[in-house]
Amino acid sequence: MTSGVLVMAYGTPSTREDVAAYYTRIRHGRAPTPELLADLVRRYDAIGGTSPLAQRTAAQVAALEGALEASAPGAFDVVFGSKYEPPLLEDAAAQLLARGRSRVIGLVLAPHASSMSTDQYMQRAREALGSRVGFVPIGAWWDEPGFLALIARRVMDALAQIPEERRASARVVFSAHSLPQRILQSGDTYPEQLAESARLAAERAGLSTFSLAWQSAGRTGETWLGPDILEVIAELARQGVTDVVSCPIGFVADHLEVLYDIDVDAQRVARESGVNLVRTASLNDDADFIAVLADVVRRA
Repeated sequence: MTSGVLVMAYGTPSTREDVAAYYTRIRHGRAPTPELLADLVRRYDAIGGTSPLAQRTAAQVAALEGALEASAPGAFDVVFGSKYEPPLLEDAAAQLLARGRSRVIGLVLAPHASSMSTDQYMQRAREALGSRVGFVPIGAWWDEPGFLALIARRVMDALAQIPEERRASARVVFSAHSLPQRILQSGDTYPEQLAESARLAAERAGLSTFSLAWQSAGRTGETWLGPDILEVIAELARQGVTDVVSCPIGFVADHLEVLYDIDVDAQRVARESGVNLVRTASLNDDADFIAVLADVVRRA
């Protein structure tokens, strides 16, 4: 029997003209104010007008499909659906239903799980597939040894870009996308997942110390998880740290939260603080990363 594989990710506008509609969708149908829209467009313009996330995700999905087909011909039918940008995950689920898939594996391209992020993908997928389909959701996969080894390798590669005489005193900052602090009221373990994944990756990279930070908080009136990475960089500078490695461990591809929030905004704060900031390379469609995802799917 062929199993469907519904790969899901956040999504990104494909063109500059799509930004307003995309922003409205992520605000659950509420159009952004002109000021908010202009600010988001400004950030996209700073990284070239649009994010490469759509292309990066397509490459990841195609590579995963190829890896699964190579190891088990005909066993998996891989489709992609986005949370906020066409093709939406409901449309992808409809494709699998039309092909008669009675068993579907759900995989979100995010290593950490949360009630306000990955759980929402899974709920929407369940509703779209209906009760007659056996749905197998893959939860957090940050503890996959292959994933942790890849992160550790990228940390060591980034450290190697720092002059040898300063390398030992450099600080690695692991970060993930912030979420509203109210997730803690329900016992959500998202912060603990970040902390443990960072600890295990740091251990593999031979680090004696590291820092944790949150980034890319939404522009709402409520409190989001902190400290923010911009605050962490400034505080490390006050402590005398001269070199920082940013490892956005919660992100698996280049997109706005990496290319702007780290490469533009965090770099600005680093320069103002007199800190040399180096970022780890994104995983994108690295063959070793795709092999990790394929292993996770096969086990499911």
